[in-house]
Amino acid sequence: MKKGRIFYTIFIPILVLGAGLVISFGSYIYISTTSSVIERVANTKQSYIAQTKNNLENKIQSIEYAFNTYSTTSSFSKVVENPITERDFEEYRDVNSQLNYIATMGMEETNYSLISLEQNWQISNGRLSYLSESDREDLYKTYIDNQDQSLFWIKTDNGIRFVNTLPVFSKDKQAIALSDISLQTLKRTIQTDEQMAVFILDKKGELMYRTESSEDLSNEQLKQISKEISTQQDRGVLTLDIANKSIQVIYTKSTYNNWNYITLLNEDEISKALKTTKFGIATMVFILTLLIIVVAYVISVYFTRPFQRIKHSLPNDAEINTQNEIDWIIYSIDSILTEKESLQKLMRSEMPQLETQLILNLFRNRVTEEELAQKLSRFGYQVAKNQRYVTMLIQLDNLGGREASDRDIMLLAINKIVEEVVPKQQRLLPVILNDHTQATILMFKGMNEQEIDKLVLDFATTLMRKVKEYLQLSISVGISKSYENLFESKEACEMSKQALHHRLNLGKESIIFYEEISMTVSGPVLLHYPVEIESKLFDAIRLGEEEQVCSILHLLLIELMKKNKNSMNLEVMLVRFVNNLIQFAQLSGIEIPLTQDNHALYHRLLDIRNPEEIERMLVEEVILPMVWSMKERTSEQFRSVSEKIAGIVRSEYDQELSLELIGDRLHYNPSYLSNIFKKEYGTTFSEYLMNYRLEMAKKWLIETDLTIKDIAERLQYHNSQNFIRSFRKKEHITPGAYRKSNEVI
Repeated sequence: MKKGRIFYTIFIPILVLGAGLVISFGSYIYISTTSSVIERVANTKQSYIAQTKNNLENKIQSIEYAFNTYSTTSSFSKVVENPITERDFEEYRDVNSQLNYIATMGMEETNYSLISLEQNWQISNGRLSYLSESDREDLYKTYIDNQDQSLFWIKTDNGIRFVNTLPVFSKDKQAIALSDISLQTLKRTIQTDEQMAVFILDKKGELMYRTESSEDLSNEQLKQISKEISTQQDRGVLTLDIANKSIQVIYTKSTYNNWNYITLLNEDEISKALKTTKFGIATMVFILTLLIIVVAYVISVYFTRPFQRIKHSLPNDAEINTQNEIDWIIYSIDSILTEKESLQKLMRSEMPQLETQLILNLFRNRVTEEELAQKLSRFGYQVAKNQRYVTMLIQLDNLGGREASDRDIMLLAINKIVEEVVPKQQRLLPVILNDHTQATILMFKGMNEQEIDKLVLDFATTLMRKVKEYLQLSISVGISKSYENLFESKEACEMSKQALHHRLNLGKESIIFYEEISMTVSGPVLLHYPVEIESKLFDAIRLGEEEQVCSILHLLLIELMKKNKNSMNLEVMLVRFVNNLIQFAQLSGIEIPLTQDNHALYHRLLDIRNPEEIERMLVEEVILPMVWSMKERTSEQFRSVSEKIAGIVRSEYDQELSLELIGDRLHYNPSYLSNIFKKEYGTTFSEYLMNYRLEMAKKWLIETDLTIKDIAERLQYHNSQNFIRSFRKKEHITPGAYRKSNEVI
């Protein structure tokens, strides 16, 4: 099973500490027993006693240094002068944290205390207590008044107490720091076997500590030994006669606090040390290590089990490191609380969206009866039994010169105006039904049909006026029949859409009741399509006549709407017209962007219910681009076709000629040929043909002896009098007189 960080936080220190102690102890025994016990036992004991001194002094110096350093900080002065109470959690935590830090630098199972003489409180072993006046006086008598040093050690029943009056270099003491080193800690620090006797004496010869296996030496004997050592070197072996008994004393002096560390050398120790074997030490270390591993594991599992239970009861979140149970639990709880608060805020903020969705679902028939009743009550609506409803749809007739991207903004503005115009008690929430339509369900209680229609008409008229005033837009309104059940809203919405379809015939700013259009008598469908006007329009496009194109298109649309009263018929005719327009563009080789997606063009055209907007779209987006494209490519074509016509006239003037015959030959519409010929030559085809024939007549009158009648017949004049009239009209002289005036004398 995968363990969390707390498990390893408990397991690893216990394992490291225990294993470290076992390995250290085993290593020491191994070294001591594998050395030359007999020859070097004295040096071994000397090294051991020196090591004991160094270890103990290092710990003591660390404690002293930590307290001295702490006493020089600003936080120390602030803390000891602060009357810490149960509510001063931050100050208490700061002091406790500092003591815990000092504890990491000292020895285990050492109790560290800080006493404020300024505010009479004491923090010891994580607990806060307060000093009485008698307690304070006892502290002064014991640690300050009768002492000439700020730092000293005293022996207690449970071990050794390190006393540090703070600040160190000040006579005005503010606090006392105590470090109580227990006998168990000293025993672990001064590791020895059962035969090893260790004594620690202060500079006065007073016994500070002795091992349990120490020989029974009296205080007088120890003072005598201390006196003898004071005249010797810092370390060595001293043989003394004490109580008529020769004793070898191995000692080490401390230059730090003038303590003497003493052990005794005897034959029993040497004999026992020689019996220790490597195998025994290895076995002991292995067994103890196994035992420590088991104990560490059991303790770790025991203390982490509650965290695991809490973790399993909370939802899993892969975004954080699940190895750290405390952080994970705190994060999960915070997430749950945050999510709850967010959901509450979201519910409040989403109420309009939820209400909007309810109305849209009504129009789509996606609401159950139970759900509808529950949600209407939640949104504050009260449905009466005799209540009736009307669905009102609003569509834009135009955008008032704005961009198409502004349509959504305009619909939102209209939706807001509906909310202001129609009282809240007479409607459900107005909504945007789609990209083109705003919808509102109106509610009426205790009214007949006539009263409902009148009130709806008033609402529609006011809305039309407000939109015109505020947005400079024209709108049309489609109104359904009244109905009794909200579940009929989908059918009512379709009624209003059908009503708006008739805006094509009625024009912009229409208020259309479905009841009025539903009475239209259905009969055989008679479709009328103005082919002649369409042909003129296409000719105007070929010629590039912009003004003529716009006027002809206007006439064509008027004709379509006048002859096709039914909106469905009108839509069919519009689709036919657009289809013919696209085919004309393709046959003429005109490329316009809209023809790349004809399906979209049809839908856009049918979605526009305003005749003016339909005409504008066709002119600006379809027809004028075609005219401009034709202009670019038809100038040369016009010239070429006109030259062909002129060439035919010059070569076939004496034959029967007409634009119809030439059109058949060149595969062009005669009217189209007439227009482009006049545009290129500045005269009509008939005038050009007549003028050319008369020029040939003048030539024949001068150069030949043909009679006037023969000339008229050759020039396709069926009556010579017609020829004479045409000649005289152009030359202001008859053919005979012209011949006489040009005769060579």
